[in-house]
Amino acid sequence: MDDQPAASVHNSVGQLRADAWSSLADLTHQLSDQGADAHPRAAGRIEELFRLLAPIENCWAFPGTAGLEELCRLYENGEHQHLARRTEDLNRALGSDSHRNTTSSATAPMASSAAPRELGDDETAQDPNTRHQMTRPYFEVLVVGDLDAAEEEALRKELHHLRRAEDEFAYEIVVAPSFDDAVIASLVNSSVQAVVIRHRFGDRSRHDLRVVRRFFEGAAADPASADVAEETRWHSEERAQALGDRLLALRPELDLYLVSEASVETTAGRLSRCFQRVFHAREGLLELHLTILHGIAERFRAPFFTALRAYSRRPTGVFHALPISRGTSVVNSRWIPEMARFYGMNVLLAETSATSGGLDSLLAPVGPLREAQDLAAEAFGARQTYFVTNGTSTANKIVVQAMVRPGDIVLVDRNCHKSHHYGLVLAGAHVVYLDAYPLDEYGMYGAVPIEEIKRKLLMLKKEGVLHRVKLLMLTNCTFDGIVYNPSRMMEECLALKPDLAFLWDEAWFAFARFHPVYRRRTAMAAARELTDRYRDARYAEEYAAHREQLGDDPDDETLLARQLMPDPEQVRVRVYATQSTHKTLTSLRQGSMVHVFDQDFRRKVAETFHEAYMTHTSTSPNYQILASMDLGRRQAVLEGFELVQKQLEQAGVLRDAIEQHPLLSKYLRFLTTPELIPRRFRSSGIEQPLRTGLARMAQAWERDEFVLDPTRATMHIGLTGVDGDTFKHDLLMDRYGVQVNKTTRNTLLFMTNIGTTRSAVAYLIEVLVKITEDLEERVEEMSPRERAAHDRMVNGLGIGSAALPDFSEFHPAFRPSARTPEGDMRAAFFLAYDDTECEYLSAQEITDAAAGGRPVVSATFVTPYPPGFPVLVPGQVVSKDILAYMAALDTREIHGYAPENGYRVFTPAALEARLAGAR
Repeated sequence: MDDQPAASVHNSVGQLRADAWSSLADLTHQLSDQGADAHPRAAGRIEELFRLLAPIENCWAFPGTAGLEELCRLYENGEHQHLARRTEDLNRALGSDSHRNTTSSATAPMASSAAPRELGDDETAQDPNTRHQMTRPYFEVLVVGDLDAAEEEALRKELHHLRRAEDEFAYEIVVAPSFDDAVIASLVNSSVQAVVIRHRFGDRSRHDLRVVRRFFEGAAADPASADVAEETRWHSEERAQALGDRLLALRPELDLYLVSEASVETTAGRLSRCFQRVFHAREGLLELHLTILHGIAERFRAPFFTALRAYSRRPTGVFHALPISRGTSVVNSRWIPEMARFYGMNVLLAETSATSGGLDSLLAPVGPLREAQDLAAEAFGARQTYFVTNGTSTANKIVVQAMVRPGDIVLVDRNCHKSHHYGLVLAGAHVVYLDAYPLDEYGMYGAVPIEEIKRKLLMLKKEGVLHRVKLLMLTNCTFDGIVYNPSRMMEECLALKPDLAFLWDEAWFAFARFHPVYRRRTAMAAARELTDRYRDARYAEEYAAHREQLGDDPDDETLLARQLMPDPEQVRVRVYATQSTHKTLTSLRQGSMVHVFDQDFRRKVAETFHEAYMTHTSTSPNYQILASMDLGRRQAVLEGFELVQKQLEQAGVLRDAIEQHPLLSKYLRFLTTPELIPRRFRSSGIEQPLRTGLARMAQAWERDEFVLDPTRATMHIGLTGVDGDTFKHDLLMDRYGVQVNKTTRNTLLFMTNIGTTRSAVAYLIEVLVKITEDLEERVEEMSPRERAAHDRMVNGLGIGSAALPDFSEFHPAFRPSARTPEGDMRAAFFLAYDDTECEYLSAQEITDAAAGGRPVVSATFVTPYPPGFPVLVPGQVVSKDILAYMAALDTREIHGYAPENGYRVFTPAALEARLAGAR
């Protein structure tokens, strides 16, 4: 078995490792059972697996290098039965994670000879310390240092000696002798939560890391050459700083500690940028051990959940609102006892009101809730974070109302979530809609190109209204997985308007913060990157050269063609992100967050944000939702990296299963990056970054204007002859209970998330096989007439629906200026409250009216589900392209339109009166 082919069929090191251990267990059993009669290739394959696993286990404490070496010794000594038993034990422990739930002696890797032993039930029951240790969370500490075997063993034993029964957490160490090993281990081993960098470590690994590195090149390119200049390579402080910077760039949640033999007082002052603490190498390990545990405890802290749980356990007397509080209206009821049985008493005991005291207030937090939001801000890279208990729809409205006054101009993607449109109505903004590139064949839109936004900004500048442009709102990533390059997008916009604020709707992207490739495409990471960039003196020199190249008065075409840079003396980084924690991380339904990275927040926005927050936030928020967000943040910072990596793996498994199945691939296929992102937006030239692991993925995500999120899998179903809505409801949901996110006429969108399991993927494959088997049988039994009808349906689904319409225009009655496209949507929205100003027209009547020269203007939002964005907004002219698109839709749900009534539009008299008033 060759290493490279073995690795090429896997989507991650985790998959490769799991399969290698499973194969090793099978082969050693075969060798044990058959002895000399075993297949002659078995021995050779075992040796190859040992070589394959060596650089991988070098990254883990369990089984780790020591465990693998023990198996090698058993194999070399011919102890085949013992080898088979040990390999099976280790493989089982890896598969079940049982090695995390053992006592201190059991969690220790095979340091010299002894292997971890599993405790029997009797032994566990007899020892109370054992019961405590089996329940406490386990993590691993990466020790970077060139230690020989004796030094490593001594370090491990001393740290074991420092453990106490009352410790909240248990950990083991992994030793990385070099820069290379440390970077790779931090990416391979998601259990690593802390890193201790010693004063001496090498640059290059002694292992052949090719089989591991292939999964990460681009995310972790040649570390030594990339981060450590030749002249500083021999200075331990600079090398430690370079390694710390690299590790935090990849995994910012890690706790970093430095152990130095130099003057630690001086070192601490110079290297405090990335290290929590600096220790002297000759002062023992107790303080380091305690600090490591304290660092994990700080991240493990969930202050609001802890406070709510404590409150639920207190005896109280309720002479206030909420009869359900303490469960009294339920447990004493003869008619609803099942409520307590179904929800559990803890939910009822935790019900209270902020005004009753005992817990913090969401509207003015000063205690545990304030702490929880501060911890969330740190976790997500924000300067401020606010919890929202009624979804990202409300979070979007809060930000819009805080940032925008009536008459301000806002640029917004027409295909964004409806909450943005309603928020703009409430704020009284004048809206300039942006058009995303269409994907007519699949009935969906992509994302808004940078050129489209720059063109609108330049037009508004030319008309003298650029000063009124306050906010740009975009969705990242889109429902279909198209991901922007926020840093480049914002930088080019800031070059044209240095104080422009940005609202990134990351409702489906909260998980992205916790993966090194995804992170760079999040709003908060981009805001930090731009802030640091503009503060760097080197940027001022780059900007001066850029301005000289542009000349004194560049024309619009030059500005559109060039990648622009903002003036560092004028630019302000003002970024907001709204995230549905409940959609892609762990939270109860409607749990959302607003993240703020605004250099002018305290000076310009804090008061208005508070008022907007008060406007849209309930005075009776659901405390269970708030507590779940607190725990969701804890989970994200401690195991988010691992969970997102598994999410990616499951997406790869799903794609592989469809592509490699002879029947499924006959009818179904997943759309690829070139099909969803045109070539002009992919400067990297990488056609299929999803299928080549993180290495190629990282290259594309570094350079391309748009990329495709691998965890969103859009399946084309046209060859089945079944439209997306029918496939979703009648086949997947009603028959098999499979839920999908979104459909178009010929596609289904499948998402993997941090909770997706291999069993769930297997069930989906099983369901799709049953559906396609039924389809195959039905097609074979069709009459010639039925077959012709089926073929027509297949052909129709193959070409998609009607062309996707761009935004037409606002009617002049709702256009403040004839020279700009901005529309006063608020005026149109509230004019429609007067039913005498409106009428209903069918599509044919609208067509006839337009033919006669009458512009027909929508009085409402018209939003088909799918795709879920308004096709018409109040004040918009109804075009023939929109009517053609609506006629081609076969969706079951359209908000704002009832076929029996027709479209609600303004009467000619209402429009004339508006125009006369404007004059």
